[in-house]
Amino acid sequence: MSEQTEKQKKLRVVVADDQAAVREPLAAVLGLSEDIEVVAAAADGTEVLTAVADAGPVDVVLMDLRMPVMDGTEATRRLGEEHPEVAVVVLTTFADDDSILAALSAGARGYLTKNAGRKDIVRAIRAAAAGQSVLDREVQDRLLATVRTKSPAPGGSLPEDITPREREVLTLIGQGLPNRAIAEKLFISEATVKTHINNLFAKAGIRDRADAVRRAISAGLA
Repeated sequence: MSEQTEKQKKLRVVVADDQAAVREPLAAVLGLSEDIEVVAAAADGTEVLTAVADAGPVDVVLMDLRMPVMDGTEATRRLGEEHPEVAVVVLTTFADDDSILAALSAGARGYLTKNAGRKDIVRAIRAAAAGQSVLDREVQDRLLATVRTKSPAPGGSLPEDITPREREVLTLIGQGLPNRAIAEKLFISEATVKTHINNLFAKAGIRDRADAVRRAISAGLA
């Protein structure tokens, strides 16, 4: 097998963190994994978007949240709109409810705190590239606590008039997919996705996308 073929099998990763003291060692450590190639490093969200556009195919962005110019949550949302094939794994010091829900609502597929070890980060990158979600245990616990205290649907119930398609849409929102990616998965237009979301929100009393993530988790759909 040629060296070029071996390179093509590697997961192409962009590392984003505004602190060079974190960004550079992290990129170096990840580069030691046989199946990961760090193709770019970015100091803010605008650099992430540029790197993904310029670096050729990118599989995963390892994303810090608190960055200047454009933060990680907005960069995640923009990636979902412009490059829905790119998975985002958040790596941050922040594990508060607002940060977690905002990032997942924006489309992040994984969420780790900076207490995670190299093996955990590599595992999350591989999972995200395969379309799976990986959450830090602390993040999982906070999400479950949020569902128990804030969910407007006790017991995880949903209105009986929710259609199977609306349930599918809620499931994909709960997985952090933006509208464009939902449309591609369900083979429908983005406008149709928006219609399903509007109907779903009206029927279930869902306030916003973050609330939809909570409802999906509460109902056992995500």
